[in-house]
Amino acid sequence: MPRRVVLTSWGSYGDVYPYVGLAKALNARGHRALIAAPAYYRQTVEQEAIDFAPVGLNVDPADRETIARVMHASKGPEAVIRDLVVPALRQTYEELRRAAAGADVIVSHPLTFAAPALAESQGLPWASTLLAPLGFFSVTDLPVFPVAPWLVHLRALGPRFGRIIVGLSRLATRGWIEPVYRLRAELGLPRGGHPLFEGQFSPVLHLALFSRLLASPQPDWPPHVKTTGFVFYNGPAALDPALEAFLDAGDPPVVFTLGSSAVGAAGRFYEESVGAVRRLGVRAVLLTGAFADNRPAGLSKDVMLVDRAPHQLLFPRASAVVHQGGSGTTAQALRSGHPMLVVPHAHDQPDNAFRVANLGVARTVFPRRYRAARVARELERLLGDAAYRERSASVAELVKAEGGADAAADAIDRL
Repeated sequence: MPRRVVLTSWGSYGDVYPYVGLAKALNARGHRALIAAPAYYRQTVEQEAIDFAPVGLNVDPADRETIARVMHASKGPEAVIRDLVVPALRQTYEELRRAAAGADVIVSHPLTFAAPALAESQGLPWASTLLAPLGFFSVTDLPVFPVAPWLVHLRALGPRFGRIIVGLSRLATRGWIEPVYRLRAELGLPRGGHPLFEGQFSPVLHLALFSRLLASPQPDWPPHVKTTGFVFYNGPAALDPALEAFLDAGDPPVVFTLGSSAVGAAGRFYEESVGAVRRLGVRAVLLTGAFADNRPAGLSKDVMLVDRAPHQLLFPRASAVVHQGGSGTTAQALRSGHPMLVVPHAHDQPDNAFRVANLGVARTVFPRRYRAARVARELERLLGDAAYRERSASVAELVKAEGGADAAADAIDRL
């Protein structure tokens, strides 16, 4: 029987694209999906004949000052939650309430705090989601925290150490989300759990929208978790003819990208990348965003600058991919079958970098150490070691076989 499914999201393109992919899978089954997200994404959604409702604070990716705060290694999560998401909570709730009129199911993004409250107050079935393993904050599979990535070396101390770190994280973030509790009280709902920890999980269905290769179920994961695999969205965009011609004209290039968020806080990423390419004597494509200061001058014919390009079409034609480690970019890089160098900035990126390195398909360089000589050495290892190429190819086949969109749509059907 067709159902009306409202999928919420907030953040970068990497936060929205998986829900576009899921909405397409639901619509293909005869359901009617609606994506409730910031107005900035209207065209992306509606070009796929998916219903859209503008919900939540609209952040312009060209706002360099805001993006710099959001992508700060240690202060970024607080800037996102306390300074952006929570102040817009009541606006988001009212917009979502109108968008969800007549809905049969609500699907929440980890940062759409209004969605669980609305589902509970309206008595609607609710499925929660995560795009990366970090959000489980498991004490038995302790994530890499961006504020102190070096703590990962203490994972061997076991769950007791994990409980201390996760407990400190709960305390540090408690003041950020107090307005969520106030909204719930006004709606006549119980206080509930911490919205960034146990309070984000639906009691009936939680969709882990990432590959099983990145994380396996842990004893402290919530019940009713379904790990689906990545949900990909391959939009209608094609490669620019000039880029297509460049790719056809020589060896596969190294592709450099900072996704759709970190590209606004690039620092010297592009200058150092060009320096590394010059040392190695390889071809390269740099995705620089629409920012003039991300475009180094004096380039050779073997280096091409492009504002943006569809990752699902470009990455498979690379020799290696250098990227920021966002969940969406990481998923596309894994699917491409090529080794990667991850330059994690904030949020889930350091944890994603740690996990793909453990898979044997990647190496990591943090932004403060991203210098041409170091990058050249890391790329030389990735390109020269057959083990990285072979492992990347085998991982890609596993990722492609998971069928994340259909698996997630199946679970929502059962709900």
